[in-house]
Amino acid sequence: MDFTECYRDTVSSVAAAARAGCKERVRRLIRRGFSVDSRDNRGWNALHEAAAAGSKDCVREILSAAGKKGSTTTQDSSRGCRAYVDTLTHEGETACYLAAQRGHLAVVRLLLKAHANINQPTNDLSCPLYAAVDGGHKEVVDLLISRGAEVNGTHTASCWTCLHQAVYKGHTEIVRKLITVCHLEALDDHKITPLFLAAEYGQLECLEILVNAGANVNAQADDLATPLLIASQEGHEGCVHVLLDHGADPNLACSSDWPQLPIHAAAEFGHCRILERLIAVTDRVCDRGVGMVSPLYVAVREQSNSVELLLREGYSPDAQDCTDILGIRSPLSFALLVISYEPYSESARLLIAAGASLSEMEWIHVLATERTDLLQLILKHRWIPRPESLSSTPSRGDWTEGRTALKLQELRELVCVALGQVRFAACWLPLLLKAGLEPSLLLQPKMMEEADSEVLNYLLGFVNWSILSLPLKHILDRRQAEKTWASWPNFEPVPSLSHLCRLQVREVLGSDVLMRTDAVQQLPVPSQLHSYLQFRDIQEPTYTHSPSPPMSERIDGYRRTHRHSHVV
Repeated sequence: MDFTECYRDTVSSVAAAARAGCKERVRRLIRRGFSVDSRDNRGWNALHEAAAAGSKDCVREILSAAGKKGSTTTQDSSRGCRAYVDTLTHEGETACYLAAQRGHLAVVRLLLKAHANINQPTNDLSCPLYAAVDGGHKEVVDLLISRGAEVNGTHTASCWTCLHQAVYKGHTEIVRKLITVCHLEALDDHKITPLFLAAEYGQLECLEILVNAGANVNAQADDLATPLLIASQEGHEGCVHVLLDHGADPNLACSSDWPQLPIHAAAEFGHCRILERLIAVTDRVCDRGVGMVSPLYVAVREQSNSVELLLREGYSPDAQDCTDILGIRSPLSFALLVISYEPYSESARLLIAAGASLSEMEWIHVLATERTDLLQLILKHRWIPRPESLSSTPSRGDWTEGRTALKLQELRELVCVALGQVRFAACWLPLLLKAGLEPSLLLQPKMMEEADSEVLNYLLGFVNWSILSLPLKHILDRRQAEKTWASWPNFEPVPSLSHLCRLQVREVLGSDVLMRTDAVQQLPVPSQLHSYLQFRDIQEPTYTHSPSPPMSERIDGYRRTHRHSHVV
């Protein structure tokens, strides 16, 4: 090997001429004794340059000179040429590889005639055929296959075959050729097939070719993902239709962690047209089934369009309890947990409007804050019936004015959480009482002990304070003595007759009817009394507490300190 001509950033004279494709100059230099074997800092010699440039004539001249160098017989010439033609660059590339990579058909043909190693791997495990496939050079691919190139070898660190690469690049004509000679179910290092790649990268025509050739549409990768799952995740609608039309199973579990289905992927990424197709073919057991996960869970984080579609198609806003699988009780619980800077998300609004059940955790989000946006939203879609009319099962009367009534358990949870969040009562108490919550439900020792003076006065304004139980009266007396509560001037030992009258009206009509409907307008009393009968004269308390800690801290604090008790 001659390095005398080469320096760090230069090539030999012959190599420079070959790069330019100057056959005559190459010939003259060789005749003058210039070496064809000199290599630059990349390990390239004149043959590499000629092959990369696609100069068949230069390649022929260089091969001829290499064969004559040091040879005395035809056999020596042939051996010398064979050794030279497979010279490797520092990257392990042969002249044949460089020519195939660039699609120089005539040069590849000439090099193969000179007995170039057709399967010589590079340092990164590529080969001439893989390089030709990658570049989309179909004629070179055809030539190499016809000359016996290995078609099922694995290349690159991911162990892709030529078919994987052709599909990935979307070279459909090459794919048509390769499916006649390659393993259709070849696996890479993650057990991904070429068909899976076509679905993942949206190579629809390649997918159709593979499907029609008999490739398995349900082949699962190492993590159990299927082509249908990945196409649904990436939003490749055409691929989803092809896969389903050719037998892809939409109910095949695609994860070992939880029963993930393609419908979950479409819902999570908001691909609604795909989601519509999958809703029609996915088993509805995923909606409420034990051990399953409703697609609503994965949709609520950001994809309100998916949430809206699923609810419209009849998926339950409550779904199933996924505490054991995901650590989440309900879609609404998740929707409230993932929002940290707003009181609620669009997904939460949709779930509440659809009648999602409200448990202890949801009520904490509603009441353990100085903001009332979420409570107002709930009261827009749910109404508070009188306790004596509640039962564990809803009746036809539980729906009115476009709203549904709170169930007995929901009301119990509401009152229990409210009594645990007295510090925020100035915010939520007026809204609840105006919505029809029976005030006597909140006349509990905890409220009487901890409520601010204004809050306590506001609550007492809705009841007959003269008939409070003795334990509650003792609390008020003690707080008054300690000067932690100052009663309103109109809190006389005996309430006024007008106040007693409106309490009687409230009892007859029911607080829910009186406060949330226009029933008071129908009463045979002067219109000036309407506001009074609805307790609008009572001054609302003002929230004066310091900023609240994060919701997660409030939830943890509630869990540590609150003892659940039924007061309804």
